[in-house]
Amino acid sequence: MFNFAEFLKNLRSLLITNGPELLITLLILIVLHFVIRFYMNKLSRFIIGVAIKREGITAGEEKRVTTISNVFTRIAFVLLWGIGIIIILGELDINIAPILTGLGIFGLAVSFGAQSLVRDIISGVFILIENQIRVGDVAVINNTEGKVETIGLRTTILRDIEGVVHVFPNGTIRTLSNRTKDWSACVLDIGIAYKEDPENAIGIMRKVDEELRRDKEFGKFILEPIEIFGLENVSESSMVIKARIKTQPQKQWRVAREYRLRLKKAFDKYNISVK
Repeated sequence: MFNFAEFLKNLRSLLITNGPELLITLLILIVLHFVIRFYMNKLSRFIIGVAIKREGITAGEEKRVTTISNVFTRIAFVLLWGIGIIIILGELDINIAPILTGLGIFGLAVSFGAQSLVRDIISGVFILIENQIRVGDVAVINNTEGKVETIGLRTTILRDIEGVVHVFPNGTIRTLSNRTKDWSACVLDIGIAYKEDPENAIGIMRKVDEELRRDKEFGKFILEPIEIFGLENVSESSMVIKARIKTQPQKQWRVAREYRLRLKKAFDKYNISVK
C-alpha cells in the first residue's frame, strides 16, 4: 500500500541532498527557455528584414514568417522541458523507466486518436513554408472559391463572394489553386457574327486595350498589352476570339468588366455584330 507520509519524507531528504543540483538544473532550463525565445524572434525579424530589402514584404508574408517561427519555438520548448523533466526526475532518484513506458503507451494511443489532427498540422506547416497561398489571396480549395481570410496550423478559412465562410482542415485539402499569386489575368472569349471580318474585330480589340492602358484609373492595373490568341472556335453562325489581359493580383475582374463595356461600345460604333 502506498505510504504518502513516507513518500514525503523521502522526497524531502532527496531535496535536501540534491537541492543545489536541482536548482542549477532548473535555472539552466529557464535560461535556455528565454535564449530559445530570444533567438527565434531575432531570426524571424532577420528574415523579414532581408525580405523587405530585397523585394518588399506584405502583411500576409510577415504573418507567415511569424507563424512558422512560433511553431518551431513551441516544438523547441516541448523538447527542452521534456528532457529537463527527465533529468530532474533522475536527480531525485525516481525510476523513470515505468514513466517512459507509460508515456510511450499513452503517446501511441493518442497518435491513433489524433491522426487527423497531426495530419492537419503537418499540412498547415507545409502550406506556410511553401507559401502556396497568403491571407488576402483569392484561391480555389477543393473546388470552392473564395478569399483567404485565415491560414492556421490546423485550418484554412475562405470567404466566398456571397459571404459564406468555408473552413477546411489542412489535411483534407486535396486541390489548391491560387488565382492571385504574383499576377492575375482576365481571359476573354469574344463572340462575333460569322459574317464579320475577324481581323477587323481584333484590330478594334487592340485599340480598346490601348485606350484602357492609357486610362488613369485602369492603366495602372494592366501589366502588359492584350494577348490575342486568335479564333478559338468557328461555327455556322459565330466565331469566338480568345484573348488575355495580364493584370495586378485581384484586379482582373475589374479590368475585364471595364474592357467588355468599352469593347461593346466600340463594336456598336463600327457596326460589329456580336454573338
